[in-house]
Amino acid sequence: MMSTPILFRLPRVAAAAMLLALTACSPRYDWRELHAADAPYAVAMPARPASFSRQIDLNGVPVSMTMTAAEVGKVTFAVGSAELPTAQQAQASLDAMKTALVRNIRGTIRQQRTLTIPQSSHADGGRVAVIEIAAIGPADQASDGQARALFARFVAKDKRVFQLVATGPEAALQRELVDTFFSSFKLD
Repeated sequence: MMSTPILFRLPRVAAAAMLLALTACSPRYDWRELHAADAPYAVAMPARPASFSRQIDLNGVPVSMTMTAAEVGKVTFAVGSAELPTAQQAQASLDAMKTALVRNIRGTIRQQRTLTIPQSSHADGGRVAVIEIAAIGPADQASDGQARALFARFVAKDKRVFQLVATGPEAALQRELVDTFFSSFKLD
């Protein structure tokens, strides 16, 4: 029985090793539904999230914002929520939230649109307006030397505000991941 010369086996071995290396380096998205403990929403996160709260200023009103975030590779998915004293202040604070997020990446908005989503998970709950942006910021160490992409949605319902954020290196932040994250967000 003749064995295959080592020269002919190398390409298969190299291809298998390359496939294994690529699989090991690919981020794995393990989507799981999260129901917030302190705010009326549910969302799918791509990994186990962590939550923290801090005081921020929203359009001149000090509030406690809770952020729940998960990171896969260099891509971060986060939901922030806060309650303001009035529904009018909540609506007015959306622009301040948008400005702060874009400033955080030293970016510029490439696209902005307004759309609607169901106001609640109940079929008869009506709809609420959402501001959605796509922004780009300069390359930095956190984004592996690539431009930093930011996709965000801003929602005000009654006295509560929500921000959904997906950010990371431009090449790693695929639109289908952002769409999965955004479409999973449900108000309770």
